[in-house]
Amino acid sequence: MNNVTIYHNPNCGTSRNTLAMIRNAGIEPVIIEYLKTPPTRETIKSMVAKAGLTVREALREKGTPYQELGLSNPALTEEQLLDAIEAHPILMNRPFVVTSMGVRLCRPSEVVLEILPAAQQGAFSKEDGEVVIDATGKRVNP
Repeated sequence: MNNVTIYHNPNCGTSRNTLAMIRNAGIEPVIIEYLKTPPTRETIKSMVAKAGLTVREALREKGTPYQELGLSNPALTEEQLLDAIEAHPILMNRPFVVTSMGVRLCRPSEVVLEILPAAQQGAFSKEDGEVVIDATGKRVNP
């Protein structure tokens, strides 16, 4: 019932914060380090669609070959962008989280709270010290 999957990059603070909020809800998710085990093209298409995004909106520019590959070209099709993500998984923005309540690209990390099937179990602060959840498990300044 609490099946949660995170497409995770452990080198990304947003991804680490998202994973920590999932665990703060008492859930141990399936963790897919998508740079080591890239999702299939169909999985990417499905996650992007279920998150209500376009493939372009799911692209990551910073720290990727985005510019070198000319991916800012608006004439590129979704299929061409998917080709680029398949060839360079770092182009997929992160973290994507899949639960029974939906799929989200969790940027910022608090977006994960929209789709978690369990409430936060206590206080939570991001790595930078920003308080997100108070001691009673309630969201602070949503």
